[in-house]
Amino acid sequence: MPTQKTDKQSNPKIFETIKHDIKRSDFRRNFKKETEGLKEYYLDDQKKKELEGMSKIKRWIKQTWWILKSAFFQLTPIRRILVFVGAIFILISNSVRFNGENVQSDNSALLGGILLLFVLILELKDKLLAKSELEEGRAVQKLLMPPESPVVNGWQLWLYTYPANEVGGDLVDFIKIDEARNAVIIADVAGKGLKAALLMAKLQSTIRAVASDFISLEKLAAKVNTIFHRDSPASLFASFLYSEIKPESGSISFVNAGHFPPIIIKTDGFIEMEKGSAALGLMQEAKYNEQKIELKSGEIFLAYSDGLIEAQNENGEFFGTERLFNMLSSIKNLEPLSIGRMIISEVNRFVGDAIKSDDLSVIIMKKN
Repeated sequence: MPTQKTDKQSNPKIFETIKHDIKRSDFRRNFKKETEGLKEYYLDDQKKKELEGMSKIKRWIKQTWWILKSAFFQLTPIRRILVFVGAIFILISNSVRFNGENVQSDNSALLGGILLLFVLILELKDKLLAKSELEEGRAVQKLLMPPESPVVNGWQLWLYTYPANEVGGDLVDFIKIDEARNAVIIADVAGKGLKAALLMAKLQSTIRAVASDFISLEKLAAKVNTIFHRDSPASLFASFLYSEIKPESGSISFVNAGHFPPIIIKTDGFIEMEKGSAALGLMQEAKYNEQKIELKSGEIFLAYSDGLIEAQNENGEFFGTERLFNMLSSIKNLEPLSIGRMIISEVNRFVGDAIKSDDLSVIIMKKN
């Protein structure tokens, strides 16, 4: 009965859940992944460097102590007090001497454990609240995303973006300005996480608001830069590649503000376009140069964020442009959808269990 299933799901049994978790999870691999996550969050670059020169045992002891210490100081004052008192109770749990006699204090270990468990529950509550809010933010980001393959006569398009965390700072967008103009945009706000995501949403709304007001892409980019500089925190910037295509025409006009140069994939090789001007937000007034290129049938315009070529595996190696170019030479005759999915699949295979360091975005436009 559906009602019975719902009741069972809403009242899970502890031991059955643990048994299920053990069966379905690779405990050793996941434990290693969780430990690496702790190191990335709690230890700065200096401490990580110090660990490299230590013996295995000393490294484990130091790493554990530094993580615990860092976590302790990030607790709220009341939670630090509870953890401190709980730890004291556990340490004196065997016995203490009072007026020359051993006084048993077995209950102190139980009380200490309860205090630590209480703090753990409080921290979990905060995490779940934050996670819920981030999931709602991610849902809003998905609503603002364009279709994966927008329809433009004479073209095949594939647009993709995936955040390193719950929400991301990469922007991929498609705007049908009018019957003759279609904009395809990729941008990358410096950093990642919630701050980058909020600024990305601001950047997207700015572009959508002003895109139809400018015929000149140079003036459009300058206007977007002025607004982004005005409304963003100091020293924060975003790379930006804005392109426009016309139905049935192979012409692409684009302006590059500090983004990786796009790649033109031809039947006989690749062309990497010229570098662009300054990224958005670096200065109040900036000048940008519009570039144009005419694609022949079967040729491809590809742009990507740094999350692609700077994706790292567990050994700290970058995916790099060489691997990307080697891939493209063998799959360039496929449709953009297939090309894109193969690129993402290869990046994920390369990264493996390593923690994703940045958002990853790709746009592919192929002339029919």
